[in-house]
Amino acid sequence: MEFDSSLSPAAEKPLVVRPVRREEKPHWRVLMQRHHYLGFERIVGESLCYVASRGADWVALLGWGSAALKCGPRDRWIGWDRALQWRRLKFLVNNVRFLILPEGQKPNLASRVLALNLKRLSQDWELYYGHPVLLAETFVDGARFRGTCYRAAGWQVLGQT
Repeated sequence: MEFDSSLSPAAEKPLVVRPVRREEKPHWRVLMQRHHYLGFERIVGESLCYVASRGADWVALLGWGSAALKCGPRDRWIGWDRALQWRRLKFLVNNVRFLILPEGQKPNLASRVLALNLKRLSQDWELYYGHPVLLAETFVDGARFRGTCYRAAGWQVLGQT
């Protein structure tokens, strides 16, 4: 019996998450429109798009945008008064799109992509927009998903909206 090194985890290319370059944005949009169940038009406000890849192969896409103006569970959890909320809302971002591409599906990939993206998100946001990210949020459609990859990446459920 011969060992096939192509099946070995060591042979797998490292997973990299990085911002999408300007010239890649049209391709990112097309893939998101084609494969995400909500489609894609645009992200409102400040935004960054990311790609997760193994070598030249894109395996996941993420889109981050300005946080929702009001979100009861989040606002209660933070405990800001209204005046402070308006001044600090820019430090919150929303994961408006997350897509594992069909050819990229592997166990634990989604939580690994989220964790890698969060490690660099604040630094990237500061580079692009001049301020860090202090908190990330997302909304999970409970009829379609359980939010398992977010919990596995260390996210906390704050409530229903």
